[in-house]
Amino acid sequence: MNPAGVLAERFVAWALRVRPPEPSPIVLGQRRVFVLPTRAGLAYAASLLVMLLGCINYNLSLGYAFTFLLAALGITAILHAFRNLVGLSIGLGRTEPVFAGETAHFHLVLRNGRDRERRALRLRLVGGEPIIVDVPAGASGDARLPLVASHRGWLSMPRATIETTYPLGLVRAWSYCAPDFRCLVYPRPAAVAPPLPYAQGDDSGLIAGGQGNEDFEGLRRHQRGDSPSHVAWKIAARQANDAPLLTKQFNGTAAASLWLDWDALPADLDAETRLSILARWVLDARRGGHAWGLRLPDRSLAPAGDDAHLHGCLKALAVHGLE
Repeated sequence: MNPAGVLAERFVAWALRVRPPEPSPIVLGQRRVFVLPTRAGLAYAASLLVMLLGCINYNLSLGYAFTFLLAALGITAILHAFRNLVGLSIGLGRTEPVFAGETAHFHLVLRNGRDRERRALRLRLVGGEPIIVDVPAGASGDARLPLVASHRGWLSMPRATIETTYPLGLVRAWSYCAPDFRCLVYPRPAAVAPPLPYAQGDDSGLIAGGQGNEDFEGLRRHQRGDSPSHVAWKIAARQANDAPLLTKQFNGTAAASLWLDWDALPADLDAETRLSILARWVLDARRGGHAWGLRLPDRSLAPAGDDAHLHGCLKALAVHGLE
């Protein structure tokens, strides 16, 4: 890292005031908000200086009044930019797990305890795209900061910058926060995988009342992994465009259970490839309505076939060898 980068990191560490990660909620106090002029602000100040020199040279009384009026406007902009951030509370929302290669969205809840709206707050993660949020007076606003999840496991939220140039764009007020926030990243499912290792078991391997395809039972909200053939397309055609899709549920006996075994895969596969294939098998088993179990070198999950079991298996794959 170059000397400028080292100095910048030292400043950020000092500006945070605490050792990261920070417990939530995070409140931006006066000592955590910094203000500097923008390029437009520097040009504005230079213009005021030229105007002042002209007024002194030509002894223009109205020129003095106009120059000092504009200077007072600039000072007022500094105050409003500072107050737009001071006292803001930052809490943690819910961040859904994602697969490796997808974009995680860290959900921050911005709470405004004052009787004035906080406008044009810009939040961004290190190297990420900014998100602009307005927080109404006495209410809260949501900010979902995107970050590409390149590897499986726990993805910690990096340092976030929150800034504003409201109201005139002449000054930039900013602060930093580093909340204790993580997102679970599942292994990327293999694009090409061997077929599911079907093995007929006894009656204990069947899901009574599971997702078989015998008698229609009702409708539920569509979930990722549901078969397209079970989507209630006729109902979707009659609903508004933003209405959620519904999936048909059938009352019957689902397919026999099966075991997804780490040791059943070819011995020449590396660990990450095995995890990708197992992740694909887990999704395929859930989509097919099977009860399945998962065997890993360090743990074993008994057969089941619901969404909780699906996420439990994916989590076990995500943290395998990392805990």
